[in-house]
This record gives sequence, structure tokens and C-alpha cells, in this order.
Amino acid sequence: QVQLVESGGGLVQAGDSLRLSCAASGRTFSIYTMGWFRQAPGKERNLVAHITWRDGRTYYAESVKGRFTISRDNAKNTVYLQMNSLKPEDTAVYYCAAGPGGTISSAYWDWGQGTQVTVSS
Repeated sequence: QVQLVESGGGLVQAGDSLRLSCAASGRTFSIYTMGWFRQAPGKERNLVAHITWRDGRTYYAESVKGRFTISRDNAKNTVYLQMNSLKPEDTAVYYCAAGPGGTISSAYWDWGQGTQVTVSS
């Protein structure tokens, strides 16, 4: 099992930037892909971006392409989500996840507790 702890959320204004971090511990050698999901009130949890642990291949949801960047630091067992040009519709709880990978939440086995991102207009 992998333990994941997110940090970096907060309240910002539209157009601002935030960087989320997710520190992994435990069976980190078993990680293949790490992803960031988000869930707004009353909505489904959707993939924002994911990155493969070994070779750093990335995938982005259309809604965040060109604004968000996912990266990882293998030495620190940490994955980041740099979010620029934030919009009110980016407001959600952001979750870090680890697992075989894919675009759906069931493709990930381990989850963090989530961090709130609120973007005011």
C-alpha cells in the first residue's frame, strides 16, 4: 500500500497560480502512475492529469491543457501539479492517487485525503 499526503491548496483569485504537492510513502517502488483528480460539490471525481513514475509520460484533461503541469521528483517520492491561470470552474477538492493508471478513478488503488482549491472570480 502507498500512503499519499497532499498539500498546497487554498483560496486564490481568478488568474492566480497554485502548486499542489503529493508526498508518497510506503510501497513506493510499486507505483506505476500517479494522478491528480478533482471533485466539485455534486459532481463526479474526474482526472485532471497523470504521470508515469518511471519515464514521466503525462496526460492532461482537455479542460486544463496549457494551464496545468504535472511533474514528479522520484528522489523525493513527490508529484506536483502546477496550476496557472486558474478559473472559478477549477474550484474543487483535488486528490492525489497512485495505481496502474488511466483516466478513471477505479484505475487507481491508493488515494490521498484531498486538498481544497477555491478560485474566486
